[in-house]
Amino acid sequence: MTAGAPRDAFAALVLHRAPQRARIGLTLGFVRTFAVPEIAEVLSGTGKLASAPKARAKATGVMMFALIGHGVDSEPGRAIVAELAAMHRLPGVDAELMQYVLACFTVCPVEFTARNGGVTAAEREAAFAFQAALARALELPPLPGPDLARIAGWMREFEAARFAPSPAGQALWQAVSGLFAARLPGPLARHAPAFATALLDAPLRAAFNTPRPAWPLRAAAAVAFRLTR
Repeated sequence: MTAGAPRDAFAALVLHRAPQRARIGLTLGFVRTFAVPEIAEVLSGTGKLASAPKARAKATGVMMFALIGHGVDSEPGRAIVAELAAMHRLPGVDAELMQYVLACFTVCPVEFTARNGGVTAAEREAAFAFQAALARALELPPLPGPDLARIAGWMREFEAARFAPSPAGQALWQAVSGLFAARLPGPLARHAPAFATALLDAPLRAAFNTPRPAWPLRAAAAVAFRLTR
């Protein structure tokens, strides 16, 4: 595999082969960070996310897609890395929290796409290579390897220890739950908050104090989001 191939495979997945599914997964990764009270407090403290959730989430997505598309070592990539590094310098944001954010933004798009259409071994390898390069650029300790599955396991361990209900996390979830409307077929867009709740797993529902939706809604949401590409 050439030096550019790993990044190219991940970029092709996210930008061309399944961009809508990748965006849903990225949004779910963003939402996942709200269940960590320390991260939720930082995001809530800026005031930008709660007051303009669509703009903030869109900016995060644009930043990550540009980083994936151009690469960590490109000129645009270095500018984005500098922006991410500035977040690392905020009070209360330690290396482990930054590692978790990085894991969410890498694992969640891949796993959502895998559940709703499939991901190749090469694409998983590419995603692992991308996050490893980004961790090095941010001067973070490497996430556990040797593959994306091991990072997903580390995430579950982290979440078991750090997920907890918080007013900030619950308020952020309420502010952004409508963001999934853009990923749904037109007639279903008005049901986006309910459909988005159907995408939450048990740990997220507990952190956001959100009941599990009824089975018909979960089934409808699964079909609706699977139709995206």
